[in-house]
Amino acid sequence: MKNVLIVGAGKGGSALLKILMETKSMNVKAVVDKNIEAVGIKLAKQYGITALSDWKKILDESIDIIIETTGEEDVFEQIRDKRHQHTVLIPASVASIISSLIQDKEQLINQLKTNYYMQNIILHSTQDGMIAINKEEKVTLFNKSAERMTGLTRQDVLNQSIASVLPASLLPTTLHTGHTDLNQELIFENGLKVITTRTPIIDDEGNIIGAFAVFKDITEIEEMAKEVTNLKSIQTMLQAIIQSSDEAISVVDEQGKGLMINPAYTRITGLSEAEIIGMPATTDISEGESMHLQVLRTRKPVRGVRMKVGPKKRDVIVNVAPVIVDGKLKGSVGVIHDVSEISTLTDELKRARQIIRTLEAKYTFDDIIGQSEEIIFAIKQAKLSATTPATVLLRGESGTGKELFAHAIHNESERKYRKFVRVNCAAITESLLESELFGYEEGAFSGAKRGGKRGLFEEANGGSIFLDEIGELASSTQAKLLRVLQEGEIIRVGGTTSIPIDVRVIAATNVNLEKRISEGTFREDLYYRLNRMPIHIPPLRNRKQDIAELCNHLIIKINQDYGRNVEGLTEDALALLSNYDWPGNVRELENILGRAIINMQFSDLYIKPEHLSLLTLTPVSKKKERVIEQAGEVDGEMTLTSMIEEYEKKIIKKVLQEKMYNKTLTAKALGVSLRNLYYKIEKYEIEKNDTQ
Repeated sequence: MKNVLIVGAGKGGSALLKILMETKSMNVKAVVDKNIEAVGIKLAKQYGITALSDWKKILDESIDIIIETTGEEDVFEQIRDKRHQHTVLIPASVASIISSLIQDKEQLINQLKTNYYMQNIILHSTQDGMIAINKEEKVTLFNKSAERMTGLTRQDVLNQSIASVLPASLLPTTLHTGHTDLNQELIFENGLKVITTRTPIIDDEGNIIGAFAVFKDITEIEEMAKEVTNLKSIQTMLQAIIQSSDEAISVVDEQGKGLMINPAYTRITGLSEAEIIGMPATTDISEGESMHLQVLRTRKPVRGVRMKVGPKKRDVIVNVAPVIVDGKLKGSVGVIHDVSEISTLTDELKRARQIIRTLEAKYTFDDIIGQSEEIIFAIKQAKLSATTPATVLLRGESGTGKELFAHAIHNESERKYRKFVRVNCAAITESLLESELFGYEEGAFSGAKRGGKRGLFEEANGGSIFLDEIGELASSTQAKLLRVLQEGEIIRVGGTTSIPIDVRVIAATNVNLEKRISEGTFREDLYYRLNRMPIHIPPLRNRKQDIAELCNHLIIKINQDYGRNVEGLTEDALALLSNYDWPGNVRELENILGRAIINMQFSDLYIKPEHLSLLTLTPVSKKKERVIEQAGEVDGEMTLTSMIEEYEKKIIKKVLQEKMYNKTLTAKALGVSLRNLYYKIEKYEIEKNDTQ
């Protein structure tokens, strides 16, 4: 057993102490911190471990490992110089990594436990018996239905040889042959007769690692069949089974006319026998296509099709199979499962998640789609900004994905496990925004809550706050925000006491802040505080090569939202989208794809130009601009600054055209940084297709 000394009893030291206390091979001899009230010092005392304020008092030859968690370079160097030759010194950076890895492992273990729990609920809820064995022929799965049918308990069966507990089972044969046996008859030792399907369990490399059996009890059905001597009796029996089933069942003949439904079907759809029997199979469908007709056409079963049925448009999942007698198609039988309640619960869950997500970031850089030079450059800048505590200013047109970048920056930073608060400065009235951001004291104004209220900056303490539409802030709020950025503290509305906070500010705007400064509506000192790490997010018209990849990503998302199964776009449709200027950027692209999918038939798999022809794809007219044709031309109505900017704009456009709009080569030719070039392109609103 190794003796361990922990130097530093803060959060990291405390986490490592808890981990080491669970390890038998490590003995924590002492915990040291100059702050005797530190969390780790108190924890050490609870464990009965020596707690000191000076590591020199305990450093001797008995110490095998020293874990330094303070992160202070001078402390690390002193310990390194004083430690004994055989003593291993682990620096704070390594200790932090180890702690993070172990915490990640614990999270994964908890997730696996949850998944395992849910899996067990499903397996033990089914009416079918299930048994599985591993490659040593020992039982690894034995659900409650299997207990009921065999009369054996899971405690007596699990980890036992299948041959010793259930000699009649042919799972060992399936394990050795690798063949699947479908719908085989089997009789257990207790006389129970079942229909079983046995399947080998094969891993990703093609190796057989076990076998699995699913079986249904057919004893009662067999006994009833023996008593039936004519077709009428068989029909009566089948009708009785269907009528008593809790599953909604409908049967049609080979022409697609209704033959039979049961009470469960009427309960779900709201349609009676008189409305279904003898009527076309499409009668009960309010949204979707008839699976009965599809099965009659293809002679193949369908499973898990989502549709709406009946006058109340009940949301259901349908399974339909053909009825084939002596090789001839006689009709089809369908089973309907009501999922309206599940859908309602799912909607409530989505709403709850939306509320939760106001305090967390849900996107990462993996969610930012595109391979163009422009978007790759923006992502690189954003990843760089995530490694620093500097304020970030996201600039770009509406719909380019500024909030997506804000989420990703937070999730890439060291604050990713803390709160992420989002604020749309333009969506909250000026009179409420200040109190929402900074909070208020009791009695600050009429209607103020008793005891006051914490503001969003306090809620985000230790994490990040995303201020969208920052250019819409009122002057008074700008002054308070400047204090936050300069001093790291806030004062509540109606209060006098400063409250220190540690918040990473990520701001975003789609307006020209420089113009707002010149107009006197935006503070210049606040601009320089915000603009410390500017990131320009390119509009979609400047990265049209990303449209195909964006469409594929958005179609998957829209399919999930609308319950559709669209696979993509035709080349003609993609060309039509690529020729559009996209003033609304990615948000407009998602809107147009969603509207196109809504207008498609359920049988359509690809978006075609005719689906998009219902939409208005009129390119935005470019702004007229006045260009000075010669450097020497002078306009008496323009200031010197305006003429210089006009000429600079002309030069940038000219070089961009010469370099085929390659911004890296343009920046190099002009002798400016790529970031500065992006800034000037946005400032002068230079578009790729500008010819003036």
